[in-house]
Amino acid sequence: MQRLILALLMMLLPLSLFAAEPVYLSKLQIKPSLTTSRFTFILTDKTHGRVKYIPHPDRIEIELENTYKKFELQKANLNGSNVTSIQSEEAMNNALRFIFKLRSEANWDVKFLPDTDGAGIRLQLSIMTTNKKTVSKVTRKAVKNSQTSQLQQAFHAKGLDTFATLNNELNHRKAKQNKNETVLQTAAAEQANKQPGPPRPVEKKQKTFTVVIDAGHGGKDSGALGGNGAQEKDIVLNIAKKLAKKMNELPNMRAILTRNGDYFVPLRKRLSLAREAKGDLFVAIHADAYFENDATGASVYALSQHGASNEAARWLAHRGNDSELGGVALDSLTDRDPMLRSVLVDLAQTATIQDSIRLGNKVLDALEDVSRLHYTHVERAPFVVLKAPDIPSILVETGFITNPKEAKRLTDPVYQDQVANALRHGIKQYLQKYALNG
Repeated sequence: MQRLILALLMMLLPLSLFAAEPVYLSKLQIKPSLTTSRFTFILTDKTHGRVKYIPHPDRIEIELENTYKKFELQKANLNGSNVTSIQSEEAMNNALRFIFKLRSEANWDVKFLPDTDGAGIRLQLSIMTTNKKTVSKVTRKAVKNSQTSQLQQAFHAKGLDTFATLNNELNHRKAKQNKNETVLQTAAAEQANKQPGPPRPVEKKQKTFTVVIDAGHGGKDSGALGGNGAQEKDIVLNIAKKLAKKMNELPNMRAILTRNGDYFVPLRKRLSLAREAKGDLFVAIHADAYFENDATGASVYALSQHGASNEAARWLAHRGNDSELGGVALDSLTDRDPMLRSVLVDLAQTATIQDSIRLGNKVLDALEDVSRLHYTHVERAPFVVLKAPDIPSILVETGFITNPKEAKRLTDPVYQDQVANALRHGIKQYLQKYALNG
């Protein structure tokens, strides 16, 4: 028995002892400039991460994976800089995020510098102003949203009453529907007696499934940049157009593009476009980027629980704009209790995330036939475009544009067509297994 326990302990030890060592950020060096500001992160080891530019307001975000800072970020001296302020915060999966707010549009470059003095690993972020015109500074107040926790407490306190109210409402609707069906059946029987003969078979109209395809970035937001001059916004638009064409060729399928040209569409607008089109599925297409050029493979994301909780609170706070959820008109309910609304939103989100993961798994299976996978399972993240509570949504990273080999493939129209074929196949497999068969 002791040997068995020892063997089990040996099997479990690697889960903790051999976990990746955390990386510590000891210093942030700043060299401000109106044209090219440089920010050097002093780290204990190399780490992976992401950099992205976000417009409206203009800012650049950098995330360092498995990284912790050993200092408090004081108000930095940014006089004469194209950066107006710097913020830091903890992100998902132990990532450390820095947000650089800009005076105007800018490009960025990131690279590891040689360790010449043994002071530590140096990661340099350069922010380059792209034009001389300075846009007006946009500020936003930080709003602490405690509504989610309040809803959770209320759920435990009033859960039984709320479900009873919901059940009564649904029973009332069902009784009304049964009454209407009885009237229709009686009228049909009377009509059949007047016109003897076998009834004609009624052909069941097949549902048309609407797939909303979202090509990331666009316009002034180029997205990630490849060493060969490739821009993410162009690559993903080409793949999105190919996928839309292929989906429209399938029976009972309709594809809608959130953008079909080189222009910028705000993230929330992309969600509203999907709802206006009565989308059944939402597929966002992107290309990934890492600091170093050896990262490779495609990946698929669904909404994280953290993102879902925040979005539920937002839905409940904006009742007028979001009055219908999953075909149920929330404002038409006889009981307008906010708790009832929160239960409906929570139920819809839970089912939607489950369907999103199912869709993501089918797409991953199909992508594996044309590309290496960066993650072999569906990852979870709080991306804004995934937050529609009643539309299964995934974000597909088609590959790493910062990897020269993958950048070359991603800009190849033949490979773009192969990726579009894989996405179509994954979507079709999901619909056949889960949607078409109920």
